[in-house]
Amino acid sequence: MHALHADTGYLLYRLGLRSGSMFNTALQEYGLRLRHYALLRYLTTVEGALQRELSERLGYDPSAIVSLVDDLQDLGYVERRPAPGDRRSRIVVLTDQGRSALRDTDESSREVTDELLVPLDADERELLHALLLRVAEPEQ
Repeated sequence: MHALHADTGYLLYRLGLRSGSMFNTALQEYGLRLRHYALLRYLTTVEGALQRELSERLGYDPSAIVSLVDDLQDLGYVERRPAPGDRRSRIVVLTDQGRSALRDTDESSREVTDELLVPLDADERELLHALLLRVAEPEQ
């Protein structure tokens, strides 16, 4: 096991599994999973997005995006609307109900993050966040 713990990639993988499981458990009461939550969070940063853009930005398979958007539309959290300038295309837009659902999940999200990062003090948490941003979004 020691050899695995010396491998940063493996540790990131394990943390991702643990984090994903904890977030999915916390989001379950809202009818969401982490993939839904990520899509909703992304939609707070744009005025609407083509499904292709969601796939590219979130790194999800295009067929998964269709299913996720269908789920969120069934919950009333997103709508598909005609794309400005191209009525044949549809954009996915966050609804007021979707914004409300995100506000409702904020405390649960913070609790999961706090539980995951309990071994770290405030400065270490800030440093970890900054490092993860650099690794996750190297082009920025």
